[in-house]
Amino acid sequence: MKTNSVKVPESMQALYDEITAMSDAFCKEYLDAEYLELTRKMAATLARKRPSPLVNGQAKSWAAGIIYAVGQINFLFDKSNSPYMRADELCKRMGVSQQTASGRAQKIRDMLDIFPLHPDWTLPSHADDNPMIWILKVDGYMVDIRSMPREVQVIAFEKGLIPYIPADRDDKPG
Repeated sequence: MKTNSVKVPESMQALYDEITAMSDAFCKEYLDAEYLELTRKMAATLARKRPSPLVNGQAKSWAAGIIYAVGQINFLFDKSNSPYMRADELCKRMGVSQQTASGRAQKIRDMLDIFPLHPDWTLPSHADDNPMIWILKVDGYMVDIRSMPREVQVIAFEKGLIPYIPADRDDKPG
């Protein structure tokens, strides 16, 4: 399994490792590699905050809150999605109360200014279905970049606004 190297302040490394050991184990057993990568990314982002919220409270509650937050963004608690898990089930398996996990998740969403379908926290497999990734302002108009000429898509990709160039995909609908 591929894991991105993440930069974490040396003073936060041990706590980051403790939190990600728990979230990694949970994601491997109950979710998938995409959740594992996003929860690691979120833990690293929180570890780099000054001051880091991770220093207050138990590592287990932060691991659960991170998984809960990533799950909310990606509709983990919606039966029509895969993977799917009920919020209370997640909390029970993490060994924390739902109030604790949801409270940590709320703090994370507020601190990182995260909302449902947030492009930075969307599972890669859900990117094609997330309009927040593809709707961009071009010449003052909101457009779905996938319907624009390839040249415009290339510019958006080079600026880091979209994850890939839709015109170059082999699996285009049609």
